[in-house]
Formats: sequence, structure tokens, C-alpha cells
Amino acid sequence: MVDIKKLLAYNVVERHAFFEAFAKLSWNEFVKNREASFNSIRNIFIHSINGPNHWLDFLQGKPEREYKEFDDYKTLEDIGAYMKEVESRMNKYLYSLSANDLKKKYKGREMRDGKVETLTAEDVLVHVFEEEIHHRGELIALFWQMGIEPPVIGYPP
Repeated sequence: MVDIKKLLAYNVVERHAFFEAFAKLSWNEFVKNREASFNSIRNIFIHSINGPNHWLDFLQGKPEREYKEFDDYKTLEDIGAYMKEVESRMNKYLYSLSANDLKKKYKGREMRDGKVETLTAEDVLVHVFEEEIHHRGELIALFWQMGIEPPVIGYPP
């Protein structure tokens, strides 16, 4: 069986590899609208950090927060600080979890048929992992379109 904590640790390694690659881009290239899911490389990356932050709030029973606008991140350092803050939150949460905690059930959203979905903490964390991989693939494609070799990825790191 796959250990979700190891998969999320893998995401951290890959996230940092991409963050280092961003430092090689000019700011204009980093924020240029590329007609992708969240337009720019910056916005896609920030979105992929907002996701874990949002789901941590959900799992910890905190109210939904308002996130900074993408344009409020003016430097790579701003983004790096946010990334480290979310990673710290996630690490504290993950390493406090027991196997039973992963099976804890949460009420999700109401579906079209009126039923409310039930999620486990593990379901949510798998989604966090999958969502980041989805957007990492998008970033890889954008790098290729720019003629840039993306960071080498592979599991295990």
C-alpha cells in the first residue's frame, strides 16, 4: 500500500525543483499570460500551494479563508515564503496523524442529487497529491512550449 505521507513528501521535493527552475526565468516570463488554467506560471504555482492550504483548513475545521490575489505576489521570495508556510503546516498535520486519523470522515459538498459526499482525511490528502501533479504536468508543458527543459521528475525522488 502506498503511504500518502511519502507521496506528499515527494511533492515537496518536486515543488522545490520547480521553484528553483522559476528562478532562472525573468519575472516577465514567469507572470506572462500563457492561456493556461490560471494563465501564468506564477499563478499556476500559487494555485498549487493554495490547494493544500485550503484542504488543511477543511481537515482542521477552520473557516474558509480568503487568499491573496496572484498579483499580490510581487517577488519569488514572496512565493517562497508562502510555500514554506504551507509546507510547515502540512508537515505538522501529517506527522500528527495516526492510521486511524486517516480514516476519519468529513462531510464534503452537496452533490447534484442532493446527497452530501463523505470524505476521509486520506481521500482529501490523495486529492491534494493528485491536484499538484496535475498542475506540475501543466507547468512541464509550458516549459516545453518555451523551449526550456523542465526539472527531472520521478518517484521515488
